[in-house]
Amino acid sequence: MTTFSDTAWWKRPVSWALLVGLLIVGGVLMIPQDGTSSTADEDEQADEQQEASALQADGVVVEPTRMAEQIRATGTLRADESVDLAIETSGRVSTLSMPEGGTVEAGELLLSVSNDDLHAEQRRLQSQLTLAEAREARQARLLEEGGVSQETYDATQSDVEVLQADLDQIEARIAKTEIRAPFAGQLGLRYVSEGSYISPDTRIATLQRIDPIKIDFSVPEKYAGRVEAGQPITFSVRNSNADHTAEVIATEPRVDNDTRSLRVRARSGNGVGELRPGTFADLTLTIGAVDEALVIPNFALVPNLGVQRVFVYRDGSAQPQEVTIGRRTSEMVEITEGLAPGDTVITSNIQELRPGRSVELTTIDTTDDLDTETEVVVPSDE
Repeated sequence: MTTFSDTAWWKRPVSWALLVGLLIVGGVLMIPQDGTSSTADEDEQADEQQEASALQADGVVVEPTRMAEQIRATGTLRADESVDLAIETSGRVSTLSMPEGGTVEAGELLLSVSNDDLHAEQRRLQSQLTLAEAREARQARLLEEGGVSQETYDATQSDVEVLQADLDQIEARIAKTEIRAPFAGQLGLRYVSEGSYISPDTRIATLQRIDPIKIDFSVPEKYAGRVEAGQPITFSVRNSNADHTAEVIATEPRVDNDTRSLRVRARSGNGVGELRPGTFADLTLTIGAVDEALVIPNFALVPNLGVQRVFVYRDGSAQPQEVTIGRRTSEMVEITEGLAPGDTVITSNIQELRPGRSVELTTIDTTDDLDTETEVVVPSDE
């Protein structure tokens, strides 16, 4: 017969094990609840303390300022006019007036080959022409008085015209034996001497006009429609620290198929001759500018689900403001909507800002102190 004491639950090993397991599980379940509650309280207290203390940050006062869009590129200096001097007929150099590195005037005789026979023929024809013109003048008076026939006068007049044509022809042949400066400029090195026998293939010298001087460079095709004559350029050359100014004078009518770029030419003064053709130039072309733009630093923007916003300082606190952006520079961005002149945009500790958060501005700049020029770097021509 089984007694109550024999069947009591506390005397069963399995029941004791179950009881201990339940107590352990209950204790474990209670611990996280107490810990979570404590952490939440601490976070809430930290938030309250953060709200109570003003966040120190920097700001910038938005003021209308000039915003320029620029292209930086490398170009090549070229002479305004340049020619390789050459003779049109072969012969021995008889006259040579080419000061190496010197300047010459337009039309000045620089070189001639032997042409004595041509000059003799020129003098003969000139004498005949003078006599024929005198005879034609006398017959013109006689024709009015009826002293000669019209036929006789016409024959004399024809002789004058033939002699003039012969004289023009001989003068053209003489011109082919001479080299005259086609424009005022500076000579380069001379490669012939007096007495040398030269031909049309002989290298003689170069003549260049370097004041003003031209600058050739390229811009990407995406900017082709925004480059036009009259746009300003600043540039410097590798052998000088001085800055120079130039102006766009022309562009190619088409974009290059291989480089997908547009060739542009500018012109600059070179009164002191410091700039030399063939030199590389580091240049900056201004292709657009807004005189009354509102700009802020790029890092002041806070993207939020496709919407751009900034935090504006108002009455000692940070207030979010949606904005519409325009042109960007390497450091700045134009705000076309959402801000007004005089607004103060918070520019530091952006990640810690919340709507209504108390803020204490430690540094306040204006957009006049910031770089508002964008730079588009173009591959070098080197």
